[in-house]
Amino acid sequence: MMMEAMLALEDGRTFRGRGWGAHGERTGEIVFNTSMTGYQEILTDPSYAGQIVAMTYPLIGNYGANFEDIESRRPFVDGFVVREYSEIDSNWRSAESLDRYLKRHGIVGLSEIDTRALVRHIRERGAMRACISSLDLDEASLVEKARNAPEMLGRNLVDEVTCKSSYVWSPEIEREAADGEEVRTMNPLTGFAEATGEPEGGLFHVVAYDFGIKFYILRYLAALGCRITVVPARTPAEEVLALGPDGIFLSNGPGDPGALDEIVAEIRKLTTAAPVFGICLGHQLLGRAFGGRTYKLKFGHRGGNQPVRNERTRRIEITSHNHGFAVDAESLDDREIELTHVNLNDATLEGLRHRTLPVFSVQYHPEAGPGPHDATYLFHEFIANMKANRDGLRRIVQTQ
Repeated sequence: MMMEAMLALEDGRTFRGRGWGAHGERTGEIVFNTSMTGYQEILTDPSYAGQIVAMTYPLIGNYGANFEDIESRRPFVDGFVVREYSEIDSNWRSAESLDRYLKRHGIVGLSEIDTRALVRHIRERGAMRACISSLDLDEASLVEKARNAPEMLGRNLVDEVTCKSSYVWSPEIEREAADGEEVRTMNPLTGFAEATGEPEGGLFHVVAYDFGIKFYILRYLAALGCRITVVPARTPAEEVLALGPDGIFLSNGPGDPGALDEIVAEIRKLTTAAPVFGICLGHQLLGRAFGGRTYKLKFGHRGGNQPVRNERTRRIEITSHNHGFAVDAESLDDREIELTHVNLNDATLEGLRHRTLPVFSVQYHPEAGPGPHDATYLFHEFIANMKANRDGLRRIVQTQ
């Protein structure tokens, strides 16, 4: 059924259009994503907690929703805005329409608005608080609700998305998230669709901090032969080390890294204990652990077409992003930290590496692979670091 809905921004700009998905009202930071496909992955990425997402690609919903493309246990966006919603979903994997999917998860959708005007406004004024509603259609009322919503700067959202207790990654986790359905996913290494299986060999034990971790990251590590223990965001370093990890992974996640000083303190303890690999929020927290500062970008990077230059090889990688904060490159000590990657659009820092420790991170998502394989070498470097560290420890034991 057609229903009216509205998006109101804190600066007074409003957009009135067609409501779909759930009938309701939510507030959040309005941001945009430039990806042409992958809307289900976007909806279920915990890094979007606290945000209303607008898609720049005009037609959304044409391939429906399925059980394979989910990135976490449920969608985390607070609202979804598109130019045109396709009422017809046509794809052999589609299990339901996107409209029904949003209804099931209580997410308000809005279409038939000028998304180009909305994105230009965000690029000029910056990401800001907003209210999306199909309940209240009074402009002044919705603008006031947007202004009363929490600001993203200084906001801790990690505690809202992290797991409640530790668990060992297995295909059963995906089946639970898919309402018990058998999940067949694209193997990150072979490129072929196949049922997910137990990690082959379990060569290395990785302890992954869940700040809002995506399933595909875990699939990739498992496909490379890792046994993965996922731990809550506030797990003390001592508990992590007691698990005997070969390596430590710092995941993506939502909110302001500046609000997570206690977590940064635990990460600082771990950097000298085992190889560390961080992605997105994990990169920002690692930068802060090495004495760096983070700051809020005007409208962030969100999409699958961000050009990043590897400063070591001078090669350009086409990368996938979802972040609104960045590490200040000038705040890091270049005697200790090597700046490894830079964004070609705005020169922001995209990667760092410790000069003596097996510790590195990137701001983007190498597992997402829009390139499609431009950045997957980073996972192999993490594996190589764990192997070298284990071999070094073995030699020390043999000489004692």
